[in-house]
Amino acid sequence: MIAFRFEPTKQPKTLPPTQDLGFGKHFTDHMLLVECSSQITQAVSDVDAEACAWHSPRVIPYGPLPLDPAASVLHYGQALFEGLKAYRGDDGQVRLFRPEMNWKRLQAGADRLCMKAPPLKVFIDSLLRFCQIEDRWIPKAPGTALYLRPTLIGTGAFLGVRPSKEYLYYLIGSPVGAYYGEGAESVKIKVEQHYIRAAPGGIGAAKTGGNYAASLKAALVAKQQGYAQVLWLDGAHKEVVEEVGTMNVFFKLGDKVFTPPLNDSILPGVTRDSVIQLLGAQNIEVVQRALKLDEIREGLKSGQLSEIFGTGTAASISPVSTLGIDGQQLQVGQGQVGPLSRQLLKQLTDLQYGRSEDTWGWTLPVPQGPTSPL
Repeated sequence: MIAFRFEPTKQPKTLPPTQDLGFGKHFTDHMLLVECSSQITQAVSDVDAEACAWHSPRVIPYGPLPLDPAASVLHYGQALFEGLKAYRGDDGQVRLFRPEMNWKRLQAGADRLCMKAPPLKVFIDSLLRFCQIEDRWIPKAPGTALYLRPTLIGTGAFLGVRPSKEYLYYLIGSPVGAYYGEGAESVKIKVEQHYIRAAPGGIGAAKTGGNYAASLKAALVAKQQGYAQVLWLDGAHKEVVEEVGTMNVFFKLGDKVFTPPLNDSILPGVTRDSVIQLLGAQNIEVVQRALKLDEIREGLKSGQLSEIFGTGTAASISPVSTLGIDGQQLQVGQGQVGPLSRQLLKQLTDLQYGRSEDTWGWTLPVPQGPTSPL
Protein backbone atom coordinates (compact mmCIF):
# COMPACT_ATOMS: atom_id res chain seq x y z
CA MET A 1 0.00 0.00 0.00
CA ILE A 2 1.20 3.53 -0.78
CA ALA A 3 2.68 5.33 2.23
CA PHE A 4 0.32 8.22 2.85
CA ARG A 5 1.73 10.74 5.31
CA PHE A 6 -0.72 10.90 8.20
CA GLU A 7 -1.36 13.99 10.30
CA PRO A 8 -3.94 13.07 12.97
CA THR A 9 -6.50 15.64 13.93
CA LYS A 10 -6.03 17.29 17.31
CA GLN A 11 -9.77 17.85 17.66
CA PRO A 12 -11.66 14.59 16.98
CA LYS A 13 -15.34 15.14 16.33
CA THR A 14 -18.14 13.52 18.28
CA LEU A 15 -19.81 10.74 16.32
CA PRO A 16 -23.41 11.64 15.40
CA PRO A 17 -26.22 9.37 16.67
CA THR A 18 -27.26 6.76 14.14
CA GLN A 19 -30.79 8.14 13.91
CA ASP A 20 -29.38 11.56 12.91
CA LEU A 21 -27.04 10.42 10.15
CA GLY A 22 -29.19 11.25 7.11
CA PHE A 23 -27.18 11.55 3.88
CA GLY A 24 -24.18 13.81 3.40
CA LYS A 25 -24.75 15.84 6.57
CA HIS A 26 -21.73 14.83 8.64
CA PHE A 27 -18.06 14.50 7.69
CA THR A 28 -15.22 12.50 9.19
CA ASP A 29 -12.12 13.83 10.97
CA HIS A 30 -9.76 13.67 8.00
CA MET A 31 -9.41 14.07 4.26
CA LEU A 32 -6.96 12.46 1.84
CA LEU A 33 -5.08 14.43 -0.81
CA VAL A 34 -2.74 13.61 -3.71
CA GLU A 35 -1.47 16.28 -6.10
CA CYS A 36 -0.51 16.23 -9.75
CA SER A 37 2.01 18.69 -11.16
CA SER A 38 3.99 18.83 -14.38
CA GLN A 39 6.91 20.18 -12.34
CA ILE A 40 7.24 16.99 -10.27
CA THR A 41 9.12 13.95 -11.58
CA GLN A 42 9.08 11.85 -8.38
CA ALA A 43 6.27 9.30 -8.77
CA VAL A 44 3.97 8.11 -5.98
CA SER A 45 4.67 4.49 -6.84
CA ASP A 46 6.42 2.28 -9.39
CA VAL A 47 3.09 1.88 -11.17
CA ASP A 48 3.07 5.64 -11.59
CA ALA A 49 6.68 5.95 -12.67
CA GLU A 50 6.22 6.65 -16.38
CA ALA A 51 6.39 10.46 -16.33
CA CYS A 52 3.47 10.54 -13.90
CA ALA A 53 3.34 13.61 -11.74
CA TRP A 54 1.17 12.41 -8.84
CA HIS A 55 2.90 13.26 -5.59
CA SER A 56 2.56 14.24 -1.92
CA PRO A 57 0.01 11.59 -0.80
CA ARG A 58 -1.25 12.54 2.63
CA VAL A 59 -4.13 12.32 5.08
CA ILE A 60 -4.71 15.48 7.08
CA PRO A 61 -7.45 16.95 9.30
CA TYR A 62 -10.67 17.79 7.46
CA GLY A 63 -10.79 21.44 6.49
CA PRO A 64 -10.79 24.04 3.69
CA LEU A 65 -8.78 23.41 0.55
CA PRO A 66 -6.07 25.92 -0.43
CA LEU A 67 -7.22 26.98 -3.90
CA ASP A 68 -6.07 29.81 -6.15
CA PRO A 69 -8.94 32.13 -7.20
CA ALA A 70 -7.93 31.53 -10.83
CA ALA A 71 -8.06 27.70 -10.55
CA SER A 72 -9.55 26.05 -13.63
CA VAL A 73 -12.18 24.23 -11.56
CA LEU A 74 -13.72 27.60 -10.65
CA HIS A 75 -13.74 29.11 -14.15
CA TYR A 76 -13.89 26.22 -16.61
CA GLY A 77 -15.60 23.48 -14.62
CA GLN A 78 -12.82 20.87 -14.60
CA ALA A 79 -14.34 18.80 -11.81
CA LEU A 80 -15.21 15.11 -11.50
CA PHE A 81 -16.30 13.01 -8.56
CA GLU A 82 -17.22 9.45 -7.67
CA GLY A 83 -19.48 7.99 -5.01
CA LEU A 84 -19.19 4.62 -3.28
CA LYS A 85 -19.67 3.19 0.19
CA ALA A 86 -17.72 1.29 2.80
CA TYR A 87 -20.07 -1.27 4.37
CA ARG A 88 -19.49 -2.80 7.81
CA GLY A 89 -20.81 -6.33 7.69
CA ASP A 90 -22.50 -8.32 10.41
CA ASP A 91 -19.11 -10.01 10.92
CA GLY A 92 -17.41 -6.65 11.56
CA GLN A 93 -15.49 -6.75 8.26
CA VAL A 94 -15.55 -3.54 6.20
CA ARG A 95 -16.05 -4.02 2.47
CA LEU A 96 -16.00 -1.85 -0.66
CA PHE A 97 -18.24 -2.74 -3.59
CA ARG A 98 -16.64 -2.91 -7.05
CA PRO A 99 -14.35 0.12 -6.56
CA GLU A 100 -12.44 -0.63 -9.75
CA MET A 101 -15.55 0.34 -11.71
CA ASN A 102 -15.58 3.73 -10.01
CA TRP A 103 -11.96 4.16 -11.10
CA LYS A 104 -12.76 3.22 -14.70
CA ARG A 105 -15.57 5.78 -14.76
CA LEU A 106 -13.27 8.42 -13.25
CA GLN A 107 -10.69 7.68 -15.93
CA ALA A 108 -13.27 7.93 -18.72
CA GLY A 109 -14.63 11.18 -17.33
CA ALA A 110 -11.14 12.62 -16.98
CA ASP A 111 -10.41 11.80 -20.61
CA ARG A 112 -13.62 13.56 -21.70
CA LEU A 113 -12.75 16.68 -19.69
CA CYS A 114 -9.05 16.61 -20.67
CA MET A 115 -8.02 15.98 -17.07
CA LYS A 116 -5.46 13.64 -15.55
CA ALA A 117 -6.83 11.00 -13.18
CA PRO A 118 -4.76 9.02 -10.67
CA PRO A 119 -3.76 5.45 -11.59
CA LEU A 120 -5.68 2.48 -10.23
CA LYS A 121 -3.20 1.74 -7.42
CA VAL A 122 -3.36 5.28 -6.10
CA PHE A 123 -7.18 5.23 -6.26
CA ILE A 124 -7.66 1.85 -4.53
CA ASP A 125 -4.97 2.46 -1.92
CA SER A 126 -6.50 5.83 -1.09
CA LEU A 127 -9.86 4.18 -0.36
CA LEU A 128 -8.34 1.44 1.77
CA ARG A 129 -6.07 3.77 3.73
CA PHE A 130 -8.84 6.29 4.34
CA CYS A 131 -11.18 3.58 5.62
CA GLN A 132 -8.48 2.27 7.97
CA ILE A 133 -7.89 5.70 9.45
CA GLU A 134 -11.58 6.61 9.69
CA ASP A 135 -12.70 3.19 10.90
CA ARG A 136 -14.60 4.60 13.88
CA TRP A 137 -16.76 6.58 11.44
CA ILE A 138 -18.02 3.47 9.63
CA PRO A 139 -21.36 2.85 11.38
CA LYS A 140 -22.51 -0.59 12.55
CA ALA A 141 -26.30 -0.27 12.43
CA PRO A 142 -28.13 -2.20 9.66
CA GLY A 143 -28.33 -0.30 6.40
CA THR A 144 -25.76 2.33 7.36
CA ALA A 145 -22.38 2.90 5.71
CA LEU A 146 -19.54 5.35 5.21
CA TYR A 147 -20.16 7.21 1.96
CA LEU A 148 -16.87 7.95 0.14
CA ARG A 149 -16.51 10.89 -2.25
CA PRO A 150 -13.31 10.72 -4.37
CA THR A 151 -12.99 14.03 -6.23
CA LEU A 152 -10.73 15.33 -8.98
CA ILE A 153 -10.37 19.04 -9.72
CA GLY A 154 -8.22 21.26 -11.93
CA THR A 155 -6.09 23.53 -9.75
CA GLY A 156 -3.95 25.30 -12.33
CA ALA A 157 -4.23 29.08 -11.98
CA PHE A 158 -4.84 30.80 -15.32
CA LEU A 159 -7.46 32.64 -17.34
CA GLY A 160 -7.82 31.16 -20.80
CA VAL A 161 -9.87 28.26 -22.10
CA ARG A 162 -7.53 25.28 -21.98
CA PRO A 163 -7.01 22.22 -19.77
CA SER A 164 -5.23 22.66 -16.47
CA LYS A 165 -1.71 21.32 -16.01
CA GLU A 166 -2.17 20.81 -12.26
CA TYR A 167 -4.74 18.66 -10.48
CA LEU A 168 -5.81 17.69 -6.99
CA TYR A 169 -7.33 14.32 -6.16
CA TYR A 170 -8.97 14.29 -2.75
CA LEU A 171 -11.20 12.00 -0.74
CA ILE A 172 -13.71 12.82 1.97
CA GLY A 173 -16.15 10.60 3.86
CA SER A 174 -19.62 10.97 5.33
CA PRO A 175 -21.41 8.41 7.55
CA VAL A 176 -24.88 7.85 6.12
CA GLY A 177 -28.06 6.30 7.43
CA ALA A 178 -30.24 3.61 5.94
CA TYR A 179 -31.73 5.22 2.82
CA TYR A 180 -35.10 3.51 3.29
CA GLY A 181 -35.16 3.00 7.04
CA GLU A 182 -36.53 -0.49 7.66
CA GLY A 183 -37.12 -1.39 4.01
CA ALA A 184 -37.59 -0.17 0.45
CA GLU A 185 -40.14 2.54 -0.17
CA SER A 186 -41.60 3.53 -3.53
CA VAL A 187 -41.50 7.13 -4.75
CA LYS A 188 -43.39 9.42 -7.11
CA ILE A 189 -41.50 10.59 -10.20
CA LYS A 190 -42.33 13.40 -12.62
CA VAL A 191 -41.53 13.00 -16.31
CA GLU A 192 -39.52 16.12 -17.20
CA GLN A 193 -40.69 17.46 -20.57
CA HIS A 194 -39.19 20.95 -20.51
CA TYR A 195 -35.65 20.92 -19.09
CA ILE A 196 -32.95 18.52 -20.29
CA ARG A 197 -30.09 16.98 -18.31
CA ALA A 198 -27.67 16.19 -21.13
CA ALA A 199 -27.42 16.34 -24.91
CA PRO A 200 -25.86 14.02 -27.52
CA GLY A 201 -22.15 14.67 -27.80
CA GLY A 202 -22.08 16.36 -24.39
CA ILE A 203 -20.75 15.26 -21.01
CA GLY A 204 -23.79 13.39 -19.67
CA ALA A 205 -21.80 10.15 -19.37
CA ALA A 206 -19.19 11.80 -17.12
CA LYS A 207 -19.79 12.26 -13.40
CA THR A 208 -18.97 15.95 -13.56
CA GLY A 209 -20.39 18.73 -11.43
CA GLY A 210 -21.90 20.47 -14.46
CA ASN A 211 -24.35 17.61 -15.03
CA TYR A 212 -25.74 17.97 -11.53
CA ALA A 213 -25.94 21.75 -11.79
CA ALA A 214 -28.07 21.30 -14.92
CA SER A 215 -30.46 19.01 -13.03
CA LEU A 216 -31.15 21.21 -10.00
CA LYS A 217 -33.93 23.41 -11.42
CA ALA A 218 -36.08 20.57 -12.70
CA ALA A 219 -35.62 18.57 -9.49
CA LEU A 220 -36.57 21.59 -7.35
CA VAL A 221 -39.75 22.23 -9.35
CA ALA A 222 -40.68 18.53 -9.19
CA LYS A 223 -40.27 18.45 -5.40
CA GLN A 224 -42.44 21.55 -5.07
CA GLN A 225 -45.12 19.60 -6.95
CA GLY A 226 -44.89 16.61 -4.60
CA TYR A 227 -42.50 14.37 -6.57
CA ALA A 228 -39.28 12.82 -5.31
CA GLN A 229 -37.37 13.26 -8.57
CA VAL A 230 -37.68 13.52 -12.34
CA LEU A 231 -37.52 11.07 -15.22
CA TRP A 232 -35.24 12.60 -17.82
CA LEU A 233 -35.95 12.37 -21.55
CA ASP A 234 -33.41 12.62 -24.36
CA GLY A 235 -32.09 16.09 -25.11
CA ALA A 236 -32.68 15.96 -28.85
CA HIS A 237 -36.39 15.09 -29.23
CA LYS A 238 -37.68 14.54 -25.65
CA GLU A 239 -39.20 11.23 -26.70
CA VAL A 240 -36.90 8.59 -25.21
CA VAL A 241 -36.33 7.94 -21.48
CA GLU A 242 -32.76 8.19 -20.20
CA GLU A 243 -32.31 8.42 -16.41
CA VAL A 244 -34.40 8.89 -13.29
CA GLY A 245 -33.04 11.67 -11.10
CA THR A 246 -29.37 10.88 -10.62
CA MET A 247 -29.89 7.16 -11.19
CA ASN A 248 -30.11 4.70 -14.06
CA VAL A 249 -33.61 3.39 -14.70
CA PHE A 250 -35.20 -0.03 -15.38
CA PHE A 251 -38.69 -1.03 -16.58
CA LYS A 252 -40.27 -4.47 -16.15
CA LEU A 253 -42.47 -4.97 -19.21
CA GLY A 254 -44.08 -8.38 -19.35
CA ASP A 255 -41.43 -10.98 -18.53
CA LYS A 256 -38.52 -8.80 -19.69
CA VAL A 257 -36.62 -5.93 -18.10
CA PHE A 258 -35.73 -2.91 -20.24
CA THR A 259 -33.10 -0.24 -19.60
CA PRO A 260 -31.74 2.51 -21.86
CA PRO A 261 -28.43 1.58 -23.53
CA LEU A 262 -25.35 3.49 -22.49
CA ASN A 263 -24.47 6.44 -24.67
CA ASP A 264 -22.69 9.77 -24.26
CA SER A 265 -25.57 11.22 -22.21
CA ILE A 266 -26.17 8.34 -19.76
CA LEU A 267 -23.96 7.62 -16.77
CA PRO A 268 -22.52 4.06 -16.68
CA GLY A 269 -23.69 3.12 -13.20
CA VAL A 270 -21.95 0.50 -11.05
CA THR A 271 -25.29 -0.62 -9.61
CA ARG A 272 -26.79 -0.68 -13.12
CA ASP A 273 -24.13 -3.12 -14.32
CA SER A 274 -24.54 -5.24 -11.18
CA VAL A 275 -28.32 -5.46 -11.60
CA ILE A 276 -27.99 -6.50 -15.25
CA GLN A 277 -25.66 -9.33 -14.23
CA LEU A 278 -27.85 -10.44 -11.32
CA LEU A 279 -30.91 -10.57 -13.57
CA GLY A 280 -29.01 -12.51 -16.22
CA ALA A 281 -28.00 -15.09 -13.63
CA GLN A 282 -31.72 -15.64 -12.94
CA ASN A 283 -32.48 -16.08 -16.65
CA ILE A 284 -34.43 -12.83 -16.73
CA GLU A 285 -33.86 -11.19 -20.10
CA VAL A 286 -32.53 -7.63 -19.94
CA VAL A 287 -33.11 -5.62 -23.11
CA GLN A 288 -30.89 -2.57 -23.53
CA ARG A 289 -32.63 -0.35 -26.05
CA ALA A 290 -34.15 3.10 -26.38
CA LEU A 291 -37.61 3.13 -24.79
CA LYS A 292 -40.03 5.84 -25.90
CA LEU A 293 -42.30 7.67 -23.50
CA ASP A 294 -45.29 6.50 -25.57
CA GLU A 295 -44.32 2.89 -24.82
CA ILE A 296 -44.25 3.72 -21.11
CA ARG A 297 -47.74 5.22 -21.29
CA GLU A 298 -49.13 2.22 -23.14
CA GLY A 299 -47.43 -0.24 -20.80
CA LEU A 300 -48.94 1.47 -17.75
CA LYS A 301 -52.42 1.54 -19.30
CA SER A 302 -52.30 -2.11 -20.33
CA GLY A 303 -50.74 -3.30 -17.09
CA GLN A 304 -47.78 -4.85 -18.93
CA LEU A 305 -45.46 -2.36 -17.26
CA SER A 306 -45.51 -3.68 -13.71
CA GLU A 307 -42.35 -2.17 -12.16
CA ILE A 308 -40.06 0.82 -12.59
CA PHE A 309 -36.98 1.29 -10.45
CA GLY A 310 -33.84 3.41 -10.37
CA THR A 311 -30.40 2.08 -9.49
CA GLY A 312 -27.52 3.95 -7.82
CA THR A 313 -25.08 4.00 -4.93
CA ALA A 314 -27.18 6.09 -2.53
CA ALA A 315 -30.36 4.00 -2.51
CA SER A 316 -29.17 0.87 -4.34
CA ILE A 317 -32.68 0.18 -5.70
CA SER A 318 -35.32 2.94 -5.77
CA PRO A 319 -38.79 1.65 -6.77
CA VAL A 320 -41.24 4.03 -8.47
CA SER A 321 -44.93 3.97 -7.48
CA THR A 322 -46.29 6.81 -9.63
CA LEU A 323 -45.32 8.59 -12.84
CA GLY A 324 -46.49 12.15 -13.43
CA ILE A 325 -47.06 12.66 -17.17
CA ASP A 326 -48.79 15.66 -18.77
CA GLY A 327 -50.31 16.67 -15.45
CA GLN A 328 -51.68 13.16 -14.79
CA GLN A 329 -50.46 10.72 -12.17
CA LEU A 330 -50.24 7.16 -13.49
CA GLN A 331 -49.84 4.33 -10.99
CA VAL A 332 -47.06 1.79 -11.57
CA GLY A 333 -48.18 -1.78 -10.87
CA GLN A 334 -49.92 -1.89 -7.51
CA GLY A 335 -48.41 1.43 -6.48
CA GLN A 336 -46.08 -0.35 -4.05
CA VAL A 337 -42.63 -1.91 -4.08
CA GLY A 338 -42.66 -4.68 -6.68
CA PRO A 339 -41.32 -8.19 -6.03
CA LEU A 340 -38.41 -7.81 -8.46
CA SER A 341 -37.28 -4.52 -6.92
CA ARG A 342 -37.47 -5.99 -3.43
CA GLN A 343 -35.55 -9.10 -4.45
CA LEU A 344 -32.77 -7.13 -6.17
CA LEU A 345 -32.40 -4.81 -3.18
CA LYS A 346 -31.94 -7.81 -0.88
CA GLN A 347 -29.45 -9.48 -3.23
CA LEU A 348 -27.30 -6.37 -3.49
CA THR A 349 -27.31 -5.48 0.19
CA ASP A 350 -26.61 -9.09 1.21
CA LEU A 351 -23.49 -8.98 -0.97
CA GLN A 352 -22.39 -5.56 0.23
CA TYR A 353 -22.75 -6.42 3.91
CA GLY A 354 -21.25 -9.90 3.58
CA ARG A 355 -24.47 -11.74 4.40
CA SER A 356 -24.17 -13.92 1.29
CA GLU A 357 -21.19 -15.51 -0.45
CA ASP A 358 -19.59 -13.20 -3.00
CA THR A 359 -19.33 -15.58 -5.94
CA TRP A 360 -18.97 -12.57 -8.26
CA GLY A 361 -15.77 -11.28 -6.71
CA TRP A 362 -17.36 -7.84 -6.36
CA THR A 363 -16.41 -6.96 -2.79
CA LEU A 364 -13.01 -5.73 -1.60
CA PRO A 365 -12.32 -6.26 2.13
CA VAL A 366 -10.54 -3.40 3.89
CA PRO A 367 -7.49 -4.83 5.70
CA GLN A 368 -7.50 -4.23 9.42
CA GLY A 369 -4.54 -2.11 10.42
CA PRO A 370 -3.24 0.61 12.69
CA THR A 371 -4.08 4.24 12.06
CA SER A 372 -0.39 5.19 12.14
CA PRO A 373 1.46 5.68 8.82
CA LEU A 374 2.24 2.44 6.99
